[in-house]
Amino acid sequence: MSRAEKIKAPRGTFDVLGEQAGVRATLEARARAILEGAGYERIETPVLEATELFARGVGASTDIVQKEMFTLDDGGGRSLTLRPEGTAPVCRAYVEHGMHKRKQPVKLWYLSSFFRHERAQAGRYRQFWQVGAEALGSEDPAVDAESIVLLSTLLEEMGVRGIRLRLSSLGSRESRSEYRERLQAYLREHEASLSEDVKGRIELNPLRAFDSDHEGTKRVMEGAPRLLDHLGGEDSEHFARVRELLEAAQVPYEVDPTLVRGLDYYTRTVFEFTSDVLGAQSGVGGGGRYDGLVEQLSGPPTPGMGWAAGIERILLAGEPPPVVVSPVDLFVALGEELREEREGGDELRSSRVVRRRAAFELLAEARSAGLIAQMELAGRSLKGQLGYANALGARYVAIVGEDETVLKDMQGGGQETIATETVIHAVLRALRTL
Repeated sequence: MSRAEKIKAPRGTFDVLGEQAGVRATLEARARAILEGAGYERIETPVLEATELFARGVGASTDIVQKEMFTLDDGGGRSLTLRPEGTAPVCRAYVEHGMHKRKQPVKLWYLSSFFRHERAQAGRYRQFWQVGAEALGSEDPAVDAESIVLLSTLLEEMGVRGIRLRLSSLGSRESRSEYRERLQAYLREHEASLSEDVKGRIELNPLRAFDSDHEGTKRVMEGAPRLLDHLGGEDSEHFARVRELLEAAQVPYEVDPTLVRGLDYYTRTVFEFTSDVLGAQSGVGGGGRYDGLVEQLSGPPTPGMGWAAGIERILLAGEPPPVVVSPVDLFVALGEELREEREGGDELRSSRVVRRRAAFELLAEARSAGLIAQMELAGRSLKGQLGYANALGARYVAIVGEDETVLKDMQGGGQETIATETVIHAVLRALRTL
């Protein structure tokens, strides 16, 4: 690359700028209010995790592990991976920090960046952000229902349009094992019509055939046996309770027996929220129950339930929320020099230094008093400073001179000349009367 060429962000990544950051902050605030109001605590896991965590937790046969992970050597012979998803790291932290000794369920939420090497498209990037929630330590169907309702609430509050909730059950590992043999036999009978990718997964993960976009595979899967028809008694009862609770919460859903999740750890309840406005790639968020994952990561037998939703997908499908801009209480401006000052070089520089120091002291005092304050930093004329303060929505402007300050009310239109050391008191007093 020549020195003259512009350096751009890598393909599949993006910059978050001004107003976009404000929208994301609004989403994060709403997620925090909803989830922490339901007893979920914030957790953040490292961006880099041991590669083995995902090979064991997510599943060696998944697209994530086989094709999509960014993996590197740490220089000491250890393989590390940029986290491609959030559930396995949360479960690792649950085990590592002995959270099974706490009162159960332990409810945790996160909002973090993740990384997958996949084809970049609208709302899907190689570095992306997700908000997620995990509840560990209870197999009660109410945990499943509450988890789904919380995501539904967040999507509604963010104005996501055309929402549909697809719901299904993968049963326990035992009941799924029996079904798996039936499905494998069926796929072998129709192997000639399947995609090469599905053929290669008949032994490892035959359920993923339901996800295939291959036309021949889709025709074959129309007649495939359905797992929902082969659930054991306890699994059927659990699924029925989840549906009852969703109906009690007035969350509409449709049972989709073809719904499978792309990760191996799911058991029993699985769900996905889609948006009709997103086209073919309609998924916004989803998840399910993963009752064996903690044990798989060398922890005690621990039920789990959780979900993740893409920040970019939510914003793409949602009505843009109003960005709350913090009002500027006080803008500190520098008064212009007197005409006679302009004639003397050293005296002029001395005057500017004095006024700038006084302005900076006033700025620090304002912030210490709890005011939202900014200061002129670009060398504008007084007229330019007042225009900039107006654009910021500043309530008051303090025009600092050498011996005194003009305090200007930008909304009321009045102004007064007062001692600089009394400006903060005057602004605080005025704001209390508003």
